[in-house]
Order: sequence, then structure tokens, then C-alpha cells
Amino acid sequence: MTAELVRGQNHPLPGTRLEIRVSAGKPIVAGATLGDDQGRVRGVEWVAHPGSPSLPGLEVSKQAAADHRLAVDLGALPDTVHRVSVLLALPVGGTAPAGFRTLAAPFVAVTGLDGTEIASYTITGLDAESAVVAVEIYRRQGAWKVRAVGQGYAGGLAEMLTDQGLSEAREIAAAVNDAVAGGLARSVSAPPPRPADDARVRTTTQDPAQGQPAPPPAPPSGDAPAAQAGTPGGGGPVDYTHPGRRTTAPPPPPPAAPPARPGEPARPVAGDATGWSMEERLYNQVWGMFEDLARTTAAYRSAVDFADSRMEQELDKVLDDPRSRIGGAGDAARESARAKHTDLVGQARAALDRDLAQLAAEAEVVEPALPPAFAAWSSPVWHAYRAPMEIPMAVRLGDLHLPERTGLRIPMLVRLPLERGLWIDSGKALTNHRTDSTEVRRLALDTAVAHAARLLAVYPAGEFQVHVIDPAGSAAPALAPLLTAGVLAGPPASGAGGVSAVLARLTQRVDLVQMAIRGGAADALPPDLDTAEQLLIVNDFPHGFDDRAVTQLRYLADEGPAVGVHLMMVADREDAAEYGPLLDPLWRGLLRLTPVPDDHLADPWVGHTWTYDPPAFPPGSRILGQVLDRVAEARRTGSR
Repeated sequence: MTAELVRGQNHPLPGTRLEIRVSAGKPIVAGATLGDDQGRVRGVEWVAHPGSPSLPGLEVSKQAAADHRLAVDLGALPDTVHRVSVLLALPVGGTAPAGFRTLAAPFVAVTGLDGTEIASYTITGLDAESAVVAVEIYRRQGAWKVRAVGQGYAGGLAEMLTDQGLSEAREIAAAVNDAVAGGLARSVSAPPPRPADDARVRTTTQDPAQGQPAPPPAPPSGDAPAAQAGTPGGGGPVDYTHPGRRTTAPPPPPPAAPPARPGEPARPVAGDATGWSMEERLYNQVWGMFEDLARTTAAYRSAVDFADSRMEQELDKVLDDPRSRIGGAGDAARESARAKHTDLVGQARAALDRDLAQLAAEAEVVEPALPPAFAAWSSPVWHAYRAPMEIPMAVRLGDLHLPERTGLRIPMLVRLPLERGLWIDSGKALTNHRTDSTEVRRLALDTAVAHAARLLAVYPAGEFQVHVIDPAGSAAPALAPLLTAGVLAGPPASGAGGVSAVLARLTQRVDLVQMAIRGGAADALPPDLDTAEQLLIVNDFPHGFDDRAVTQLRYLADEGPAVGVHLMMVADREDAAEYGPLLDPLWRGLLRLTPVPDDHLADPWVGHTWTYDPPAFPPGSRILGQVLDRVAEARRTGSR
């Protein structure tokens, strides 16, 4: 039976190999410190955090997440370690909450490797604290126990680590924050919270090792619609946010189709999530599929880890018993351990295959029903494309998949308007035996054009403008479809003078709109100011950029998205290495995408490494030119 602890209470631990599971509802940072018999942390080598996640006997998460699993092997800790303190902290910067009072009370559970809870603790009473010692595992008279602590620190990680005796507390806190910022820059943002009455029916994911349901999904965080820009109450002609949506509960989804035969799962139905419109239902359904795939894969991997650990323990027992070394008893025990391992892994794979088959069937139904903003370029919906009347909820930037089933791809949907810029990485690190650096650069430019074309296509006619900075003119072949259709705001800027002129215009636009919004005088903007959303594509950075231009670019990346100016970089980070750490905030603030499949993105729930597949046109397809021609025609005629 699980012991539900209160602050200060302790509980004995029956084993030495444990998991510590943390759920906070929104992304937080998890780490741990090792302490001696006086509770002091002797140095940085006794701190496990996202920048240094592994120590002997201890492993923590590599990034901020709503859920964490920390692995602890008390038997593998150094003999001088008498205490393991589990630390939780809020990410810093951006829209991160100022204190734990804005989050649901964090929940911490100490479990065995099979998922059985030993003790749990809900950390209540937190207010302005941004870091907290959640629980500690300590050794007393040769036995290990867990104690509920819940000690918060308003000064954050630095204050907490200082309190544990670390003279390098500030340096470690900075390293943690840098590692977390880098992880968030690579992560796929979670969708906004779903309505509480989401009636979407799904198959419960089982842990095959124990036959128990896997932990329920944590409420996704972030990416909520921004407040309206303009005068108080959302007035004024300038509005760079998503159109307002109702805040009351949406209607329930349509009923799912009945199963073909009794006992079979219901056939998938496109749009079976809640929402006010089919677009919103499909958006929620796609995110539900993404979350389901993350969860069912996590359950499978956890079950396999448990099977591996159990087999190792049983084999260790055989080796430790001298009697098993004589005769066939040892061989029989080893064979039995391997048979149990095979059986557990088989059960886990069967459960995974069942869930994957259901998700694959759902994907086959959902993909053809997606509107242009969500659809792949191969979808027939593009052949009947017409310029939309309203801005969609989100846009598709590619696909995501996991190695357990590479053929099951989930659309990567990002909310509109874009909350941060895009970085199409043309770096040399992406080269392999099939693609050299020249080919990667060409593919990066093609990918940037595909993203720009989709953004132009999903916005109403004339409400999205694209500018290009191409100092050396090397992007001309890739830009040909945009130039031929005449959908660019102007010819690509070349040379240092062209770079300076474009950056000056967009910087001035950001300044004017910011002043109008802050002063509540949106109607006082110059009449010739283009109020459409603006996208700046920068190729071959930092060629053609002086120090002033670099500063303006950083300013646009930081301040532009809030007032409708967005950035798309096509660049190799190594080319700008001469600037050193000056540009680190720029790269971290952009969502990194790649022109070739690459496993650099992570989900916000369990932190899987997902392979990103860039958007691709069917071989020989002319759909790009056709769509851009219709965008240009809609601009000329004002028709949809």
C-alpha cells in the first residue's frame, strides 16, 4: 500500500533500485544532489541536472518537462553519500511562471522499477518560491528511507544550492538554466489546455509488466492564445493575434462510429475531439495522437527496462550462489530468467503493436480530412485550394515519428501567429554519405521556400508578406517559384546596403506598432503602414551583416513576433562562430528545423527524442507553382 506522506514524514524503502516520478502539470526542471553524512554537497560532481544528467547511481531528465522520471540505484552510490535530495525548479526567462503558486501542487512518487508506488508526496503551500527540495532519500543505520521535505526557496536554484553548501551555486544554476533554455529551443511546444469535458475515447495504455494503466497524461502547457493587441478591450485596427474564440465549453465531439463486430475497438473518426469547429477538432485530435504515441511508447520502453533489470537481478543471484556453478541448476536458472525476459518483452511489444495499429488506423482517417493549413503537400486538398477568409489555428511544419514505428508520422502543428522564429539549419553536421554540404544548403533553401509558401497560402489574401535578405544572391534558384508568382513584398535584398535597408524598415515597423499598442493609440499609426503579418527570410547569415545589422536582427527575433514580424533564418551556426556567445540567445530563441530527417526535437510530456521530417513535395509535382499562382491571383483580384 502506498504511503501518502506529509511534510517531514518519512517512510522506509524496501529496495535500492527506484524511480522518482514527478508531475507538475507544466514544464519544470528536475535535478538531484548527493550529500554526505552532514548533508553537505561536496562539489559540482555531486549535482545531477539537465546539463549533467548522470552520476553513479543517479540519472535525471535532460530538459524541462511536465513529467519526470528520475532513476536511482542506491547500491551504486559512492560510500560517502548518505543523502539524495530531489530538486524542482521553474525555468527562467520568457513566459516562465514567477513562482510555484501559479502551478498545480507538484506530485512526487517513489516507485519500484515495476511502477509500484512506495510513497508519494503532494507539495502544497508553495507561494513565490521558484525552487524546492521535494523529497530526500537518506541512509540511517544502514537502511534507506524517504522523507517529504517541501522546502522552497524564493531565490531559486542558486539560493537552494548555496544552502546545501555549494560555493559554485551561481555557476551551476547558470549552467542549468542554459541547458534548459537549449532544450526548450529544441522542443515541440505543447498545445493549449484542452477543455475539461474532452470526451475523446482512447484505448488505455497498459504497462505489460504489471497490467496496470500507465500514468495519465499531464495537462499540456504553454502555447496559449496571446492577449489581443491594440487598445484596451481589443479595439483598434491593428490585431496581430489569433482571432478571438469563445471561452465557454465547446460542444461534445460527434459520436464515434460503432465497432464492426462486438469486442472490436471503435473505428476511428476524423474530428472526434472537442472543439467549436472541425478545424479545432482536427487540431485537438492530431495533438491527441501525438500525445498517445508518446505515452504508449514510454510505457513500452519502461516495460522493457523493467524486464532487462529483472533479468540482470536474477542472473546476478545465480552468479552469487556457488551451488549454481555445479551441475545444471545454474543453466536452468539462467534459461528461466531469459525466458521470463522474453515473455515480458513480448507482452510489452504486443501492447505497443495494438496501440500503434489503432493510431495508424486513425492516421489513415485523419490525414485525408485535414484542411490545407494542416495537410501534407501530397494531399488532394491542395488541388482545390482557394485563399482562405480567416487565419487558421495552426500550420504544419513537417512530420514527427519515433523509431518504434517509423511509418507512423504525426503532423507537426504549430500555432499561429508564430510565437518564435524558425531556423532552417544548413549546418555541416547534417551531412552524411548521401548528402554533402552543398546539397544540405540547397535543401535548406527549398525547405524555407516550402514553409514560406504554406504561410502565404494559409493566410487571407494580402495579410502575409514575405521579405528576403540574400546578400550574395545565392538563393535565386530556390526563390524562383516565389519570384515567378510575384508573391514577395519586394525583390530579395542583396549586398550590405540591401541588408541595412530591409532591417531598418522592419525595425522601424516594430517600434511604431509597439508604441501604438503601449499607448493605446493603434489608430494613430501611419496610414501607409502595412498591417499584414511580415516574414523575413535571411539567407547566408552572417554574410553582409555588420555589427549594427546583427543587433537589429536580434531585436527583430526578440520583439518582432509580438507585433507581427517573424524571422526565418537559413544558416549554419558555425558560420557565425566569430560572434561567440553573443548570438547564443538568438539561436536558442528560434525553433530549429532541418532540411533532412533529424532526431533533435523532444515532446513536452516524457521527453522522447523525435525524428523530424521536413515538408516534401511529391516527385514531379507542380503543386507549389499552382498554389502560389492562386495566392497571387487572389491578391490581385481580392477574391478567395
